[in-house]
Amino acid sequence: MSSSFKTFLKHAAKDFHNQSVNPPVVRASTIIFKSTKDIRKTQANAQKNPIGGHYDYARQGTSTTYILQKILTKLEESYNVFTTPTGFGAVFLAIFSVTRPGDEIIAADPLYSPTRILTENFLKDFNIKTTFYNPHDLKSLEKNITKKTKLIFVENPGSNSFDFQDLGKILSIAKKNKILTAMDNTWGTPYFLKPIKLGFDMSIVSATKYYSGHSDVMGGSLAVSKKVFSKVKAAERITGLRLGPDDAYLITRGLRTLDVRLDRHRENSEKVAKFLSRFKNIKLLYPYKKGSYNYKMWKKYYSGASGLMGLKIKCKNISSVRKFVNSLKLFGYGYSWGGFESLVLHQEHREIGTRKFFKLAKDEHLVRLHIGLEDPSDLIADIKQALKHLK
Repeated sequence: MSSSFKTFLKHAAKDFHNQSVNPPVVRASTIIFKSTKDIRKTQANAQKNPIGGHYDYARQGTSTTYILQKILTKLEESYNVFTTPTGFGAVFLAIFSVTRPGDEIIAADPLYSPTRILTENFLKDFNIKTTFYNPHDLKSLEKNITKKTKLIFVENPGSNSFDFQDLGKILSIAKKNKILTAMDNTWGTPYFLKPIKLGFDMSIVSATKYYSGHSDVMGGSLAVSKKVFSKVKAAERITGLRLGPDDAYLITRGLRTLDVRLDRHRENSEKVAKFLSRFKNIKLLYPYKKGSYNYKMWKKYYSGASGLMGLKIKCKNISSVRKFVNSLKLFGYGYSWGGFESLVLHQEHREIGTRKFFKLAKDEHLVRLHIGLEDPSDLIADIKQALKHLK
């Protein structure tokens, strides 16, 4: 019996375990076999069906991690999904799988800071070069392609800048030049956008965020096409980047309410965005303004928007911005996002890093908001009382 996305999320684990509502946590390091024949049979089955959950050692997973992989594979509409201990682990696995010394990568300029450090600095020691393109000028992507280019790495929307790109054009460029593609889809998740279905070879999501939804687990997922599966599988085995069963259990549990939570995050964010759009000294970095390029690109590819947004605040006095942030009562101050709670983070100029196409003027300040599941009228009232500090 076929079912909708929402219904599948509620009943997902039933396909794999019929007794308890949630699948049990299977913790293991050693897996015991009845005989040498039994272990050889398992290994042979793993060769025949590498995505079938046949394990001879628990570093490859347990039934708990296998259930999560299968659920995410269906959500992503991908060939398979690999799970990692952190979201950044999925980024590292994607890049490490398909690049070698002498290769080149082209990446979107406003990358997540650890991804930027990895591509711009760390990979230099391995003779892997990264160039960065302007997300709103894809000619800057095409002109940097060489015979050595192996991967185009996209983050959509851009970290901090919230640029939305023309994903279809990027895929056309990649296909024409026979280059692999990867996309960090943590902001939208496959609930709002399915990169593999669109044509990307790899889709990354930080499971720490919306998949978990409760700010109590770390994890990542890397969905892949059949084209790159064997490369990623080989890299996963050699790096040991595998999610543990306890974290897999928590993420599976959180996924049951992914749609309910994201719908509420979206609704709350729309109301907060409408309120903030009234202030001339605040440029809202969120797809709300009809007719803008970002809105058009968001509308073209996404079925909804999540709860993360940026505020570019024009203010000469940085202490006023800090007072605004510190006076918020319902917004916790901290890194990460995607949980049920609202968060705020002041991204100071030095934290923008080496980005070429996203700059802040001296009197501009970036504040990031994650709009949680609280009553939106309470969140708006909290922001309103804090805005009095912006002079």
